Amino acid sequence: MMRHNDLALSWPAPAREWIEAAPVGNGRLGAMVFGGAGRTRLQVNDSTVWSGTPHGPADSLADVVANGAGPERLAEVRAAVRAGDHRTAERLLMSFEGPYSQEFLPFADLWMTLGEGALQGRTLNLDNGVAHEFLVVDGNEVQRSVWASHPAGVLCVEILGRTDLWLELESPLRTVHKVLRDNGFDLGVEIPVDGAPEHEPEVAEPLRYADGPIDDYDPFGAVVVRIDTDGQVSTTDKALVVTGSTRALIVLGTSTAARDFWDGRSTRTRTEHFAAAEERVSAALAQGAAELLREHDSDLRSLLGGTSLRIGRQVNGPTSVAEVLSGRDERLTATVMFQYGRYLLAASSRPGSGPPANLQGVWNADLRPAWSSNYTTNINLEMNYWPAEVTGLGECHLPLMDLLDRMAANGADVARELYGARGWVTHHNTDMWGWSLPVGMGHGNPSWAIWMMGGAWLVQHAWDHYEFTGDKDFLRDRAWPLLRGCAAFCLDWLVEGDGWLDTVPSTSPENLFMADGRPESLTLSSTMDIALIRAVFTRCLDAAQLAGVDDAILPEIKVALPRLRPPAVADGGWLQEWGEDLPEHDPQHRHMSQLVTVYPLGQIDPEATPELAQAAAHLMDRRGNGAMGWSWAWKIALRARLGDAETARSLLLEATRPLGFAWDVNAPTDGSKWGGLLPNLFSSHPPFQLDGNFGFAAGIAEMLVQSHHGVIRVLPALPSSWPSGALTGVRCRGGLAADITWRDGSLAALTIRRLAGDPQQTVTVVHAGQRTELTLAVGEERRLAC
Repeated sequence: MMRHNDLALSWPAPAREWIEAAPVGNGRLGAMVFGGAGRTRLQVNDSTVWSGTPHGPADSLADVVANGAGPERLAEVRAAVRAGDHRTAERLLMSFEGPYSQEFLPFADLWMTLGEGALQGRTLNLDNGVAHEFLVVDGNEVQRSVWASHPAGVLCVEILGRTDLWLELESPLRTVHKVLRDNGFDLGVEIPVDGAPEHEPEVAEPLRYADGPIDDYDPFGAVVVRIDTDGQVSTTDKALVVTGSTRALIVLGTSTAARDFWDGRSTRTRTEHFAAAEERVSAALAQGAAELLREHDSDLRSLLGGTSLRIGRQVNGPTSVAEVLSGRDERLTATVMFQYGRYLLAASSRPGSGPPANLQGVWNADLRPAWSSNYTTNINLEMNYWPAEVTGLGECHLPLMDLLDRMAANGADVARELYGARGWVTHHNTDMWGWSLPVGMGHGNPSWAIWMMGGAWLVQHAWDHYEFTGDKDFLRDRAWPLLRGCAAFCLDWLVEGDGWLDTVPSTSPENLFMADGRPESLTLSSTMDIALIRAVFTRCLDAAQLAGVDDAILPEIKVALPRLRPPAVADGGWLQEWGEDLPEHDPQHRHMSQLVTVYPLGQIDPEATPELAQAAAHLMDRRGNGAMGWSWAWKIALRARLGDAETARSLLLEATRPLGFAWDVNAPTDGSKWGGLLPNLFSSHPPFQLDGNFGFAAGIAEMLVQSHHGVIRVLPALPSSWPSGALTGVRCRGGLAADITWRDGSLAALTIRRLAGDPQQTVTVVHAGQRTELTLAVGEERRLAC
């Protein structure tokens, strides 16, 4: 169902390695499509297949408390930090560390073998999410299409053309049930109840299985595959064999105990899981391939089609990935990376489908993936969702809110037991179970393991969803409880300082400062801490007013807010990172933690706070450019917010070049080896992490439109090398959307329309020094003179 103006990626050969395969997904099921004649792999993930159990967070909290962590020890830590006794503070604080959050794991491999032949080409359509192949098999033309249907909730493979076919189904997890039927497979696996990250070599059993249910939770998953074909079907001891087929539809469905937990459903028996997967697969087969594809195509186009970008020439039909990676046409590269980031988010995060996109979206083939393929909350999870609202994928944001609800529930216990605080807290990592403890096993450096502001950053996403959609029901029912709980923790976390309220202990992820010749992590009131708390308090006050809420916490917030330290400029002229002007251990550090004030929070702005904006730019000059995908993406967005179009462009060019060394060896985190794109355009350090892909889409959007502080800025950071283009349906805060066309470096056409929000609210539009104000009724649009 390729249309003439679809944007599709193309490869001339089958994938030899996982990082060459094409990703498809429906939010819950993800698959990497290798393609080709002969024996080829479809590697399958389910977003709910994680190690661990629902009881893991509570059990680990009990262990940490039993080892002495709690409010009394926190008081000792604070005293040691204030006394400059870093060794004592660090030793005491490490007792607050739990083990580690859990791992996102691979689920199954569906192997398909066709006859002798050759691949004529394969594509991935970024408008409708179909991976398509043209093959010649035993002299016959054969086409194979793979897609993950959100409406049907299954993975589909359609094969058209005369061919024989062999199917095999395997899992890298513990297989406890496998039945080969005359029309498919039933596969049952047990999922590890504990999975240690690869950076914890001291763990004796990195993947630990249980012998049966634990605390009424049965870590089980079922995979069901069925085929409908006009060929003759037989079986061997491990394969399903089809001969003489001219059409085949293969459908894969899953059901897991973890999905029951996520949905708040009573855990089903293993037999019931097979029945649930079978029911979904049978319903899909009954629809038939044509209807399944039509329904899927309509669903994904309706989601992705609301926003589009073209920089330079119109891109129609298949686009060679080699051409994108060559760097010969930067306008093509920017166009593709914008749409690819949007596609990956829609494929890995859909409402009602399960947990949000993790470090690897919904695609992972490793039993011990880098950083557990989980959620890192000091930048990476947030970056995953930076493009959600602005690029018209607001509904894809909702799975993150579901995870926030789980973190808030667990984090309330952590806040109370560890810190004697109200509200809820989340630290450096989390997982689908809502892990909220610090991680590190008692030896993790506090610079990354001890950070109490994970919730304070993530909760900004609830406010963002309201700001873009104007949905007051969401604000009242979802955002307000999360904001209020986070604010309650922040109020209790703050302590009296030298006239200001301080956070003690405080770290600036993941940097260190020098003290007495040693790199240290623990001090007071990092700039990031205070910026996030200021944002939480401000959002709380605004949300309460908009939702008509009267709450006893509001007077407390109003008293505390003006007592937060303002951002400071270091003696060297750059934005200060900690409450005191401390020398960085790594002046070129990959994290830009204090610049959360610039993007995404917008507390520092070139117009409103020019001196601080200059200090922010000085810091970026000091930090330098290259590092890894996510760091490049943050720097692109930061430069765009500061109006530095040419540096933002140069960063994007650096970040989108091919990775220049082995993808399967993790590079050092010090930035001494720069990352790049993999052959399937996944962003990489390495390891590969999709936060970079999501961040590139958000950064490109930020170069073309900004909508903070009640002002829509059009083409605020347009590079001179992007002289023409069109951005359609881009979302702006206040329930607004914009269509922007530019030619010869100048704005040619601009339309603003109101999708939702307050029709009495004035819309202010700024471009090239010109300021226009207007009001719009819901559904009304206005074309502005250019």
